[in-house]
Amino acid sequence: MAFGESWHIKSRAHQCDITGKQFDDGEVIVAAIFPDPESSGWLRKDYSLAGWDQRDPATGDVFSQWKTVYKSPVAQESIEVSKESPITLLRRLVDEDLEHTETARFILAVMLERKKILVEKDTQAVPSGILRVYEHRKEGDVFLIRDPNIALDEVEAMQQEVIDMLENGGQMMNPAVHEETITDEVAAPATTESVSDQ
Repeated sequence: MAFGESWHIKSRAHQCDITGKQFDDGEVIVAAIFPDPESSGWLRKDYSLAGWDQRDPATGDVFSQWKTVYKSPVAQESIEVSKESPITLLRRLVDEDLEHTETARFILAVMLERKKILVEKDTQAVPSGILRVYEHRKEGDVFLIRDPNIALDEVEAMQQEVIDMLENGGQMMNPAVHEETITDEVAAPATTESVSDQ
């Protein structure tokens, strides 16, 4: 995946990266993202407040950091398997990283932020534009989403596309098939009944 594109970084750790101490439920911790020296990706590390103060700044440049509240893992609620939830769809689209879903990923992240499932923690300027850092409020997963800088008059159409994806099992309508269907409808001659109804 190219630098600056969307990333799904797994959930928070359960202990401090420096001290090794297990986090307590409700504890305020520091989450930080670093460039991964062994790949073109990112590393997430979590620290207690004391551990963050003990960290050697020479160990690597911090791309983004924020304070967050650690929540102990709980059993996941059962969900209807026939439908893909917005957060599951976002995870899949980010992991697949297909160019034609970039705007849909951003719209999904904004929708999930409005539903208070994700919270925006940071924004960073990268060569490809603006990278927004979102964290899942309960699970701690981090999503790095590139802001496609879409025009306001295009947002409604893109939201409808995302809604269609959710209703269509997470699949985007094939633009070629969609265009062919529209062409066939336009080319079809009007019947006498339909003309007289107009």
